[in-house]
Amino acid sequence: MTRAQLTTNEGMLLYSAALLLGFLVLFKSADYFVIGSVATATNLKISPMIIGLTVVALGTSAPEIFVSAAASLRGESELAVGNAIGSNIANIGMVLGITAVLVPLPFRPEILKRDMPILIFVTLCAGAALIDYKLGMWDGLLLLAGLVVFLWRIAAEHYGNKDDPVIEELAEIEEVPPMTTPRSLVMLLLSLLFLLMSAELLVWAVTEIAKTMGVSELVIGLTVVAVGTSLPELVVSVTSALKNQTDLAIGNIIGSNIFNILAVLAIPCMLSPTQFTPELLWRDYGTMLGMTLLLVAYAFSFLGRGKITRIEGATLILAWAAYLFMLYRTSVHH
Repeated sequence: MTRAQLTTNEGMLLYSAALLLGFLVLFKSADYFVIGSVATATNLKISPMIIGLTVVALGTSAPEIFVSAAASLRGESELAVGNAIGSNIANIGMVLGITAVLVPLPFRPEILKRDMPILIFVTLCAGAALIDYKLGMWDGLLLLAGLVVFLWRIAAEHYGNKDDPVIEELAEIEEVPPMTTPRSLVMLLLSLLFLLMSAELLVWAVTEIAKTMGVSELVIGLTVVAVGTSLPELVVSVTSALKNQTDLAIGNIIGSNIFNILAVLAIPCMLSPTQFTPELLWRDYGTMLGMTLLLVAYAFSFLGRGKITRIEGATLILAWAAYLFMLYRTSVHH
């Protein structure tokens, strides 16, 4: 083994360890960030609905948001965009696929009537933003405006509706222990600090791994980072489904994908406007759109089942695996 090979191997070991540490600290600090936010807001007498919407937003997309922000500030906009698109692909193919193979997932009427059309609409909006092969300030502002409208609609429709799956999800707020304002502020600020540092560490590790392997940051963002930031959704969805709380399993993923487009994709637009290769639109966005439409087809089944069966879950996994194989083939040839 040459000195260069040894140095490369040692470097990959260091970067991989930094990547793992970054993910672990990111997820744990995100949990504490939500707890600190809820406790602080409760002490400041902020509306429970506003707190709830914050929990939904941060609970589904906090890791992706901070990773995309860190990547954008480092000028790695393709990594940030790849994180948003790749997370949506992984959420449908990996998370819903694996969960449905374990437990078939029925759709509630509320999800079919309200959430699924919104997911289709914002996915098409993302395509409109990407169609000119660049993301700029106006794209980001339009996506953020969509986020505000989405949150307002949730507040308008769900307020006082205790039977709604989103309200059931927000019951987690009651589990946050009461704490003094100084303590909740310390938790909030410390967790925010660790979120920022872990996201920065993770982005540094990913860019170094990409350089060492000779692949683009976009490919790493679409695979390693996207899968890593989707792991909490996998744990929540599988746990919810095994407890027969299938509304949470599907609701979490649809909500997460909507937030990934409206919030996470908006970040590189605002912080680091960029141009990108046509592959991002036709290969990666095209796959995200295709996976979303496949999910819609299963939701509005012609057979009237209105659920994701085990076989359909397996097809989602296979579609995701085929996409990863396509990424591997194209990155090797480049």
